[in-house]
Amino acid sequence: MRKDVVKLAFLALSLVVVPTAVPAANHPAPAVYSASDGLAAGGYDVTAYFTDGKAVRGSAKHELMLQGVTWRFASKEGKARFQANPSAYAPQFGGYCAWAVSQGYLASGDPEQWKIVNGKLYLNFNARAKELWEADQAAAIGRGDANWPAVLTKNQDNP
Repeated sequence: MRKDVVKLAFLALSLVVVPTAVPAANHPAPAVYSASDGLAAGGYDVTAYFTDGKAVRGSAKHELMLQGVTWRFASKEGKARFQANPSAYAPQFGGYCAWAVSQGYLASGDPEQWKIVNGKLYLNFNARAKELWEADQAAAIGRGDANWPAVLTKNQDNP
């Protein structure tokens, strides 16, 4: 029953707006975040956080569709890395703000407010949310993992 509810929530969200493909801790399928423009991670190259250590805008020259959103990359190498293992690069919590998810609600993730922790990419809404998240990082990640993906349904039921 719970899996059916989660599947319906993902379907409903894919028809509306919102996050970046993200594998959830105990969830078999990655959740996908898309902004109203249909670009995952705001059009940033999610592999660059790992290879360049910084936020890098992707290019329409190097893009692919996955899970109903467009992923952009700065190079064909970045695109190939992502294609080989999307879950290794996609932001956690569907690209939503890690702090917000840890608090049980949703907020957009800003590709400029990021951090890699234990090989996973996290985005936050703004610098203040990132600061709050980092001050309680291990516990916040734990709470976020516990809230994800149920927070999608919770927020859909209580907009």
